[in-house]
This record gives sequence, C-alpha cells and structure tokens, in this order.
Amino acid sequence: MSKKLTILDIAKLSGVGKSTVSRVLTNDPKVKPETRALVEQVIQESGYVPSKSAQSMRGGKQKVVGIIISRLDSPSENKAISEMLNYFYSNGYDVVIMESQFDKDKTNEHLDVLKRRNVDGVIVFGFTGCDIEKIESWGKRAVVIALDTVNVTSINYDNQGVIQLALEHIERRGLNKVAFIGVDPSDKSTGLLRLNAYLNWCNENKITPISATGELNHESAYQLVDQVIHEGTEAIVCASDTLCLGVIKRLQELNREDIAITGVGGNELLSFLFPDVHSIDPGYQQAGHLAANLLISQIAESAPISHHTQKPIL
Repeated sequence: MSKKLTILDIAKLSGVGKSTVSRVLTNDPKVKPETRALVEQVIQESGYVPSKSAQSMRGGKQKVVGIIISRLDSPSENKAISEMLNYFYSNGYDVVIMESQFDKDKTNEHLDVLKRRNVDGVIVFGFTGCDIEKIESWGKRAVVIALDTVNVTSINYDNQGVIQLALEHIERRGLNKVAFIGVDPSDKSTGLLRLNAYLNWCNENKITPISATGELNHESAYQLVDQVIHEGTEAIVCASDTLCLGVIKRLQELNREDIAITGVGGNELLSFLFPDVHSIDPGYQQAGHLAANLLISQIAESAPISHHTQKPIL
C-alpha cells in the first residue's frame, strides 16, 4: 500500500518551503504565478489531495466549486464531469453537483444557493433558454459548457463537424441514401446545428433529405424511425448515441439490420453492445478537463474570459 503524501512531501518535490505550498492551497494572491504553477503541477501529477481539516487549522478557506449539470443520467455530461472531478480534487477543491433538468428557474435557484454558500466558482452545462445574464453575474468565476456566450467563458462542441464526420464515414462505405434522426431544432446546438449539417450535406450532394426530430431520448427516436425509412434506405445518422439506442431497437423489430447507423457521443457501452454502430466522439472528456482548468485559472490568476470550440476526437 503506497504511502499517503503530505504537504511536506509536496514541498520537497516542488523545491519550495512547506509554507509556500500552504499558501498555494489557500489561494494566497502573494504567491508568484510561476511558483504557483510549479506547485500545482506537482500536486496534479502526484494525485495529492490536501486535508480539509489541516487546511482549516492553518486558517485556510476551504475551496469549493459548483457544477450545474442538466441531467444526472446524461452520458455525455457525466464524461465531462469525471474529468472535472479528477482535476478539481487534485487541486484541492471540493465539488457540489446540482441538476437543472433544463429548467431556467431551477438553474437560477441553484446559482443563488451556490452564491450564498460563497463557492469559489461555478461550471454550468448550458441549454437553450437558460438565463445567461444570471450566469454572467458571476463574471470570471463561471464557465459555461455547450452554449455560446459573450461575457462569460464558454466551451462549445463542434456540432456541425460531428455530423459531417458521421456522414463522411457513411460515404466511405459507398452509401448515399441516408436519413437523419435528431433533436427538435428549438435546441440550437444538438438540435438545429446538427440538423443543418445534414441538410447542407444533402444539398451539396443533390440528395433529397429525409429527417425527423423529437426529444433527446431513445423512446422518441424509436417512434421516429418509421417516418424516415423506406425500402431503399441505406443508413441513418443520429444526432446522439442516446437516439441510436431507440433506432437500433426499432430496426431490429423491422428486420432492417441492413441499415447502417451512426451516432454522436463516443459511448463505450454502445460500441461494446453494437460494434457495427459507428459513433463520433465530440470530446466530452477533453471539454471537462478544459473547463476545470479554465475556472481554476480564472479564480487563482484572474485569467481573461475566453471562448473555445472543442473539436471531435478522431
């Protein structure tokens, strides 16, 4: 069993004094940026997690961030959160996770609770209709994922690029009679942008589009299949892996296993159960790591607000 590292161990590995490591852990602004970066790198690489009780005895403020996830059962968001947690814990932060359920009022209530608890910062998984001004009131202490913003740091996914990659995969198989099942276009990212990518591809290839959109769940996709397939259908592109599950079930019932299926999400369970289904990984884990990194940098070093597009992982 490996020995649990102490703050003295971190000091020796960093080549600094124990008090310097303590000041880094308590977010003391007097620490030089290059020294902070060195100590934080050692902390991250060693997997050291500071003792909260020891931190309190030193007079340090417990470091806490909030994460507002849209759905606790979302595979994509859970991928991102797993990376966030690893990064936050290795940097001495505790994390409070709350669920918005795509509800603006509930999200605002969560933000108010987190503000009253005086957390250091917040990461919000955005959605169409959420109150951006409310999030912007956090300034540099906030990062938004999956939504474009102006006055707060944001990380979005390449929603058109993931569908283009899915279609390129279908083309390489020599298939061109392709249908699309997606999310209602009122959702501007997963819905509208991904649908538009399919429609643009059809226009460029002079193909009549056949598409249907609904809710972001497998039951909705299951019900939409009959609207888009016909005898000559060769492939169905799904806007998410969640939709793929409903499509697969319905095609199996119809004995249409001749139809190729692609999804978006890079879901390992989907690939394990259905190895013939091709799924594009939008980079959910990478976005989670980036979000945590950006938030800590903004909290500790007053890094500027920035905007990022996470590219798919090939």
